Amino acid sequence: MRTTGRIIQYVVILIAIIVVMVIVAASIGPAGISIKDTAGIIVSYVPGLNMLVDRHVFDPGDIVVISQIRLPRIFMAIMVGIALAGAGVIFQGLFRNPMADPFVIGVSAGGAFGAAIGLLFNFGISVLDISFTTIFALAGALGTTFLVYSISITRGKVSVITLLLSGIALSSMLSAMTSFAMIFRVNDLDRVVFWLMGGLTAASWYKLAIITPFILVLVVTGSFYMRDLNIISLGDERATQLGVRTDQVKKILLVLASFIAALAVSVSGIIGFVGLITPHILRLIVGPDHKILYPTAAISGGILLLASDTIARTILMPREIPVGIITSIVGVPFFLYLLKKSKRQLP
Repeated sequence: MRTTGRIIQYVVILIAIIVVMVIVAASIGPAGISIKDTAGIIVSYVPGLNMLVDRHVFDPGDIVVISQIRLPRIFMAIMVGIALAGAGVIFQGLFRNPMADPFVIGVSAGGAFGAAIGLLFNFGISVLDISFTTIFALAGALGTTFLVYSISITRGKVSVITLLLSGIALSSMLSAMTSFAMIFRVNDLDRVVFWLMGGLTAASWYKLAIITPFILVLVVTGSFYMRDLNIISLGDERATQLGVRTDQVKKILLVLASFIAALAVSVSGIIGFVGLITPHILRLIVGPDHKILYPTAAISGGILLLASDTIARTILMPREIPVGIITSIVGVPFFLYLLKKSKRQLP
C-alpha cells in the first residue's frame, strides 16, 4: 500500500502539471488567444463540465484553432512522449544501462527507412486515411526490431551484447539505404528531412484516436512486469533463484517496448533522447523501483515532449522547427554527461 500510495501521489501531481501545460501550450501560437479563453474553450469540450461554459461567447475562429489544430498536436505530443519514455524505462531496466533508449536496437533507423520509402514512393496513397508514410514507418521499425531479435537469440536465450551490436550494425546499414533512397526523389527531400528530424505537424484527432488505444494498452501491460524487472535488475542468476522466468520476461518486455517505440516513431518521426533523459531524471527523484519509476517516467515523458514541441512551434513564429532538434539540443549534453559519469566504471 505504501508503494501504491506513492504512485498515486506522484501521478496526481504529474497529471495536474499536464493539465496546466495543455492550457498554456494551447494558448501559445501565431493566433494569440488568452489563457482564460483557451481554458474556457477546452472546458466546453469536457463531458460533465461543458454545461458550466457557454461556447457561443468565444470567437469561432479561436474555437477552430484550439480544437482542431492545437489540441490534437498537444495530445499527440503527450502520447508520443509517454510511449518513448515508457519504452526507455523498459530498455534501461533490461540492459541495466542508463544510456539505453528506445532506439538502441534499430527502431529509429528502421522507422526512418520505412518512412523514406513511404514518403518518396507512395504517390499520395493512403489506407483508411492513414498515409503510407505512417504504415511503412511502423513496418520498418517493427521489422528491424524482430530482425535484430532473431539475430540475437540463441537456444531460446537473448544475448544483450549481440542485440546491441546487431542493432548498431543494422542501423548503419538502414541509414545508408535511407540516404540512397532519397537520391531518387530530390524534390521531396525537404519532406524526408523534416520527418527524420521528428515532428508532430501531421497530428490529427483521427490519428490520435487510432494510436492512443494501442499505446495505452501496451504501456499498461508493461506495468504488470515491473516487479519482475526490479528482480531482473539484480542479475539473471539471482532473478532465476527468486522464481522469475528471466528469458520469458525479457522476451515479453523487449517485444512490448519495441512495439511502443515503433508506434511513436510511425507518427512522429525520429524524436531522440526523450526515452533517455526522462527515466534517468525520474530515477533520481523517485528512486530505482520500477513500479514507481515506470508510470512517473512515462507521464513525465509526455510533459517533456509537450514542452519541447511548444518551444519548437513558437520559438521562430510563424515558422517552426522539428521538435527532434529541441530534444537533441537538450539530450546530447545530457548523454555526454552520462557517458562521462560512467567512464570510471569502464575497464
